[in-house]
Amino acid sequence: MYRVVVVLTAAAICGAAARPAEAQDAPPPIGRFVVDLHGVAPRFGDDPALADSRGLTQAELPGTGLGITAGAHLYFVKFRAVTFGLGGQAMVGRTPILSGKPDPTLGLRAVTETLKSLLSELSLNFGNGDGWSYLSAGVGVSRWSIVPDGAAPLPVDDEGRKTINYGGGARWFAKKHLAFSLDVRFYEIAAGTAPSTFPASPRTKLLVIGAGISVR
Repeated sequence: MYRVVVVLTAAAICGAAARPAEAQDAPPPIGRFVVDLHGVAPRFGDDPALADSRGLTQAELPGTGLGITAGAHLYFVKFRAVTFGLGGQAMVGRTPILSGKPDPTLGLRAVTETLKSLLSELSLNFGNGDGWSYLSAGVGVSRWSIVPDGAAPLPVDDEGRKTINYGGGARWFAKKHLAFSLDVRFYEIAAGTAPSTFPASPRTKLLVIGAGISVR
């Protein structure tokens, strides 16, 4: 239900951003490129199968993390109301230090969870240079480590795993070269290789919400 609300909210924001500015006879075009810098909150979740793949209990998985993304996008052709773009982004997300649930009385350990992704994107953009919404999707690779504090990483923690990403967002240019931007995205990360001692890390879908600035 939470994901449905997020997607519907993002769609409403995108729809608002796509409306042409009033009292403007000829709004400027989207332009040739934009660079994004966002703070993000990846929702790592607490899937029991994911915990089993690292020899953890479900209660030890940290949950939501914090991070940053940097991306660049080029806009190469417009067809009617749609401007097509190509780009990519790098993301690093991590649960804060001691963000697990260590409790000696319950035998729980502190766990650090880190996600590093490098992704491509194809985008469909709607609007003009004053502000536009977009839908985008792409592929790339992620490294997802889930390690109890003081323990050695498992091979799966350093494994590059195919990642599909898709989502949408909007940019609002209050100034000619600077905008506030919002992005809501899903990362579908392929299953990991099973170590000899634990089950394989499952295929997982993560929600990543970001907000920050865009520069053109």
